[in-house]
Amino acid sequence: MLTTAACTPDGEITSTSAPAIQAVVDSAPYLCELVPKQALILVSGGSDFLTERSTGNKESGSCWAPDETPKPLQVNWLQTGSGATEEHLNFLLEGRRNIYTRHGGVNLPANLGEGMAAYLTDGLLAEQPYRVSAKFTCGGKERMIDIYLTQVAKGRDAMKDLTDLMRIAQHRYADLHNCDLK
Repeated sequence: MLTTAACTPDGEITSTSAPAIQAVVDSAPYLCELVPKQALILVSGGSDFLTERSTGNKESGSCWAPDETPKPLQVNWLQTGSGATEEHLNFLLEGRRNIYTRHGGVNLPANLGEGMAAYLTDGLLAEQPYRVSAKFTCGGKERMIDIYLTQVAKGRDAMKDLTDLMRIAQHRYADLHNCDLK
């Protein structure tokens, strides 16, 4: 519990307790192989996500859960050598960076590679307004992951949660692809 103190207009000190925000943690089972199901439920305030759908392959693809519109969770992944060059990944990241910056996005910590998190409020992207994208190195290859959410639960720090989800997704990606994060 978090306790806050305040003064009333007549000078009395009052305190109130509010539940502490529960941290995003890495735990099985996973959605789209990269996002902990319980973390998504916590962050989004959503219910149990029972179905997911994927397209593509291990090197390049998309997954969403559940299979509805708008998609509460969408995860995209791409790596060099799968028809994508490093220049292509840079181009994609630069496009995301331009959009995220226009919407007040925040840079991810350097240990997550190059990337940003943002809340987009207009256009087609607003169907999944909570977004985080990162380009990182794993096993000597450039990789990219995008995570898009339709909502974040009231009272949560969306940018921190998106950053935490990206951190978990990158570690899961490294485990699944048997590569070391750099």
